[in-house]
Formats: sequence, C-alpha cells, structure tokens
Amino acid sequence: MGLSWRAETATMQLGNGLVPSVKVAKMTEEFEATEAIPTDAATATDRDGWLAIMDRIGEDAGYFTPLGARHWAFFVDESPTLVVTFETVEAIRARPGQMPLGHEVAKARGWSHLCLISDGQTWYRDPAVYGYFDRLVDDAFFEDFDRVVFHGADAGGYAACAFSVAAPGATVLAISPRATLSPTQAGWDGRHRSDRRLDFTTRYGFAPAMIEGTGQVFMIHDPGVVEDAMHAALFNAPFVTHLRTPHLDGRVDWALSHLHLTETLIASAAEGTLSRLFFARAWRARRNFGPYLRGILARAQAGGHPQREAMICRSVTQRLNAPRFKRRLAELDQTAG
Repeated sequence: MGLSWRAETATMQLGNGLVPSVKVAKMTEEFEATEAIPTDAATATDRDGWLAIMDRIGEDAGYFTPLGARHWAFFVDESPTLVVTFETVEAIRARPGQMPLGHEVAKARGWSHLCLISDGQTWYRDPAVYGYFDRLVDDAFFEDFDRVVFHGADAGGYAACAFSVAAPGATVLAISPRATLSPTQAGWDGRHRSDRRLDFTTRYGFAPAMIEGTGQVFMIHDPGVVEDAMHAALFNAPFVTHLRTPHLDGRVDWALSHLHLTETLIASAAEGTLSRLFFARAWRARRNFGPYLRGILARAQAGGHPQREAMICRSVTQRLNAPRFKRRLAELDQTAG
C-alpha cells in the first residue's frame, strides 16, 4: 500500500479534491441513521457484552485495551494513514453497528484507526490516558504513519487538540472544542460546572498550547454560541483555520452528522485536501437541511424582520417542497398586501 494506492483512493473518493460527494438529509422532522458497516458488535445487548465483542475484534485486528477504569484504546492497523478519534461508549453504542465513527471512516478506505473511548464525559483527564500517549511517543508509534488526523467533537474536540502534541505534524479536525475547563482560564464558561473539579492544569492540559507542533488545525464552531466562540478564539495560531457554522444553537456535531458531512471532512483532512474552500462547498448542504432552515426563519421572525422572512421563504420554496415555508410566505404576502 504505497503512495500511488493512497492517491488513487483519494481521487476515487473525492473526485477533483474540491467538491465532496455529499448525501444531504431531506427536510424532515426525523432522519434515518447512516448505514452501518457490518460487524458483530451490533449483537451486543448490554455494555459488558459490547466490551467483550470489542475485545475480540481488537484481538483479531489490533488491540482493545483498558486505560484505567473509564477509558479504552481500540486500534486497527491497516495502512500508513491513521485516523485518531475520541468517542464515548454511549455515542458508539447508539450508532448502527455499535462501532466507532472513526472505524467506519477508516475501514471504508483501508486506513488504520485508533479510538480513545471514554465511559461518560471524562474529558479524558486521566493519568492512565496520559501514560498511554507517553508510551506511544516513547515507541515512536506515530512515526510509522505517513498521515495522521486527530478528530473529536465537544469534549472529544478538546482531547483531539490536547493529545495531538504526541504526533508532530498531524492534522486536527475539532468540532466545538473547549480550550480548557480550568476556572482560572475559562471561568467565563458557566457550563460543565461539575467537571471543573477535573485537573486541566497539568499534562496535556491547556489545548491551545498542545497544538503547537501540529501541521494544520481545522476548528468548526457556531459563532452564535458565545462560550464556544470564546474557546475557539483561544486557538489563535497562524496554522489554525476557523470554519464557522452559525445558526445551529451549538449543535454543530449533530448537524454535521445528520448532513453526512462528518465522515467526508475526516476523510478530506486525512487526505490533505481539507481547506476553507472545500468546507464552504460542503457546507452548502445546509441549504436543504430542515432544522437549519427553520432556525434561520425563527430568528428572522423573532427579530421582527418580515422582509427577511419572506426572502428566506421564497428561497426555500423555490428549491424544496416545504409546506411550512409556503404557508408562512402566504401569510407575509397577505399582511404586506
């Protein structure tokens, strides 16, 4: 699996490297789940059964090892491209197939995958996790790969940035990451109050300082959520690209997942094709995304901007079958008349 194989795969997956192949969720109240990659992990009915199956899969493909009481490392070795993800037991078991998101991205492309799994919202603040990354560094683990991408969302986004220091030159794709929860550095963030007791001041602590050795960092966040915008502003290095997704009420990871964009973006980051232009073209999928459209309409209505409401409704009804927008446009036209 040399360089020519990876270049051929990139062309097959992304065409000219600029326009991603995107499946857009229809404008409905509910969304169908992404088709799962077949695996016997889906047969687990309880957490212990799932852990046992993951252990068996890891034994066959790489390893699945506990890191202290609330974390595990799942590794599959396939090729010189490595996807590193930070995910929770709850999120993984809620997925079709009960396998990590990163596993789906990597398996579909023949890549290697390392997933740090947490039991709950731990923020990966555990000496056992620090020790694991120390061992990877000591063993020159990341040097065996040509391309490495770290990915995570929210707490996982924090961890993706914080632990990327272990892999110099890696690409980071972080969704709504926190810089820290330390009250002395982020006391303005009133969320996650119970998690402030965790230690964010020692090793792998302040995420903006930990990305200094990376190649590129792509940070996706909703600027309308003040706390998220303030955290993002702390990542101010010249190699950080801020990709803003407004009008999502902070549910950026949820929206990207339902638009089937998360896998596309991870793959693009791993292939070295992710850019501001690439994201802008992919993010146009929001124009057909019901929750986003309803959100911007609600904001225009709450702000007392009937002309803006009418403009939004006309744009939507010209492109989509959207009864709610059609009714609202009729009401606005009648009022104006």
